[in-house]
Amino acid sequence: MSEILDEAVMQEEDTQKGKFLTFLVGKEEYGIEIKYVTEIIGGIQAITEIPDVPEYVKGIINLRGKIVPVMDVNLRFNKGARDYNDRTCIIVIDIEELSVGLIVDNVAEVISIADTDIVPPPDVRAGFHNRYIKGIGKIGSEVKLILDCQRLLNTEELENLDYIS
Repeated sequence: MSEILDEAVMQEEDTQKGKFLTFLVGKEEYGIEIKYVTEIIGGIQAITEIPDVPEYVKGIINLRGKIVPVMDVNLRFNKGARDYNDRTCIIVIDIEELSVGLIVDNVAEVISIADTDIVPPPDVRAGFHNRYIKGIGKIGSEVKLILDCQRLLNTEELENLDYIS
């Protein structure tokens, strides 16, 4: 039985390989591996603020009985606060068994990017330092910044969010 489950998990991972959900934060388009995405919530629902958390953590939402902390990606990336509108969405992702909602300006589409079309970000010594970027996906003449979900939150931040959820 265990072998059948292992094979089903491997097949699911294969169908998700190379697939990315793209979204906008400001004028930049980012991609996140689809395997981390559990759902997309269109529009902003009621967010309960939590005291004594970083500014980018907007609070928590009740998602069908599950408490999910939400963070504003604009604020996380130090791009400043933006007004939410009808295009604003919450992308719920799972990071190390913790569900986190990412508030983004707009969800674009699911795209496929071959491993050969993903290059590492520029070298830190070249003046480029962004710990959140895992790679840069090339799609025709466009580029998509591929986020590293594991680095969106450090261990201490994950533990703090796990505590509130």
